[in-house]
Amino acid sequence: MTTKTVWITGATAGFGAATVARFVAGGWRVIASGRRAERLQALVDAHGADKVHAVAFDIRDEAALRAAVAGLPADFADIDLLVNNAGLALGTAPAQQADLAQWRQMIDTNVTALATMTHLLLPGLIARRGAIVNISSIAGSYPYRGGNVYGGTKAFVSQFSQNLRVDLHGTGVRVTSIEPGMAETEFTLVRTGGNQAASDQLYAGACPITAGDIADTIWWIANLPPHLNINRLEIMPTSQSAAGLQVHRD
Repeated sequence: MTTKTVWITGATAGFGAATVARFVAGGWRVIASGRRAERLQALVDAHGADKVHAVAFDIRDEAALRAAVAGLPADFADIDLLVNNAGLALGTAPAQQADLAQWRQMIDTNVTALATMTHLLLPGLIARRGAIVNISSIAGSYPYRGGNVYGGTKAFVSQFSQNLRVDLHGTGVRVTSIEPGMAETEFTLVRTGGNQAASDQLYAGACPITAGDIADTIWWIANLPPHLNINRLEIMPTSQSAAGLQVHRD
């Protein structure tokens, strides 16, 4: 059997790190990218340089991204699956009080970088009849106070995924949007600037989705028969459901 290769962005923590471990355990080669070089090196140390190739860069830096693609070792150069996991939420304020710089960072990371990454790898994915898994969020479907631009970026990811499916019709390339609900990772720590108390309060007693749950889901999707495509998959913990609408009263 030919060993397959997956590129996982945002691999230094959370969904990304768990997905690296799951695919290595399944016998795949993994390209792990992210900003934190020391965490990427820890993945290489844990799994072996023959299984994990680490590339440290900010995914918003197109030149660095192109260099990472061009510099792939021969054993990792043929990519069968792209997992667009890199992304973030910043701030919890309503739009009228939000930090414009945070809005731009979310758009640059969650939208522009994801689209650039996908565009660069599409020729190879088409040649290998590969697959793309984009990590979106229920925030792209269900608005909430403070979700503003983050929710907008995830709506883009979901719709971009469906439009990719149309454009790639007949190529054999599969595209999936995974849309998780409440998941306990570093997500809230990043969003709140490291407020551990806020993170603990959010997840307390909620039995949220784990990073391993999402990694297992991506693994399942990647190993379906090639004639099957999961278009979009919304996942919530049992303890979470859609909320009601707000009503302002004078």
